Amino acid sequence: MQFQIAVIPGDGIGPEVTSQAQKALDAIGDEYGHQFIYTEALMGACAIDATGAALPEATLAICKKADAILFGAIGDPKYDNDPNAQIRPEQGLLQLRKELGLYCNIRPVKAFDALIHNSPLKEHIIKGTDISIFRELTGGIYFGDKRLNQAGDQAFDDCSYSTTEIERIGHLAFAEAQKRRKKLTLVDKANVLETSRLWRKVITAMAPQYPDVHLDFLFVDNAAMQLILNPSQFDVILTENLFGDILSDEASVIGGSIGLLASASIGSTHALFEPIHGSFPQATAKDIANPLASILSAAMLLRHLSLEKEAQAVEDAVGKSLELGFTTQDIASSQSFGTNKVGDFIADYILNPEDTNRNFENIFVGQSTII
Repeated sequence: MQFQIAVIPGDGIGPEVTSQAQKALDAIGDEYGHQFIYTEALMGACAIDATGAALPEATLAICKKADAILFGAIGDPKYDNDPNAQIRPEQGLLQLRKELGLYCNIRPVKAFDALIHNSPLKEHIIKGTDISIFRELTGGIYFGDKRLNQAGDQAFDDCSYSTTEIERIGHLAFAEAQKRRKKLTLVDKANVLETSRLWRKVITAMAPQYPDVHLDFLFVDNAAMQLILNPSQFDVILTENLFGDILSDEASVIGGSIGLLASASIGSTHALFEPIHGSFPQATAKDIANPLASILSAAMLLRHLSLEKEAQAVEDAVGKSLELGFTTQDIASSQSFGTNKVGDFIADYILNPEDTNRNFENIFVGQSTII
């Protein structure tokens, strides 16, 4: 099969990790008879520098024609440190989400056995954790009206949600719970916020359509505590934009490395896949960035294209790299490998899983990974 993939490398380490995800996709193409046709586009600080816009029209056009979008990272210190900047890299991503209707952000959070010792939380607390967080992405306070009074001493950020916005992500979250452990937790602040009361009313009304899914509720402050005290209790978490932003970042520490966390942003027509780690400018061009989150994002991309066994092959390769300790310095305490070497290992394992141990020894001494 042939697929059109829009590739937005972005800023900082984005190009480095995205190229490793493309290696994995190319290996999948060779092994399973698919062809991935990439069209590269600009977004973020690099786009501002080149065109004056964080999201050029040409990039938007490329994304609209693609079967899926593979995105790297966004952000640059020269904009972070300039409070007077009129255009910021992050505006490009927000605009892209809105233009493509990417209303559902999905973040898997898993405690890999091989990395449990890296987590700041105790092993018995996080062991077995496997959560899928569904965050509404195009509504709420981030996209509400923003106002500052004439005196400049009072500000307003409106938070608004409609039944339609809640229902469309609710159906996706219920369907995901059906494929997993059949538990859905709605996180809100219904004791205080009118929007949260609407969320609870709408999701409760939807529940009879999914009788095999157990629905429960947590206020966001309690949910934040429970993610640390007992994260394995969760299966699928559903929440609004602001709460989801905070909780998914909190959950990112569970697995021991932010370099392993992938994400998907899904709409009715389009879908974008990206690691959550950001542009990490301090590591740019040093061959030390962890590419596994980007590679796992490619696995989510494959699953979105209904290529289940192909997605599993990528995830198995990542699991093997962790098992053998073939990882970058953020994970490995003694022996570590560069970004490109880890990407080579993943691609090689996809193509030659039976030769993994022999290939691992070759890589270890700096030889070719392909036998």
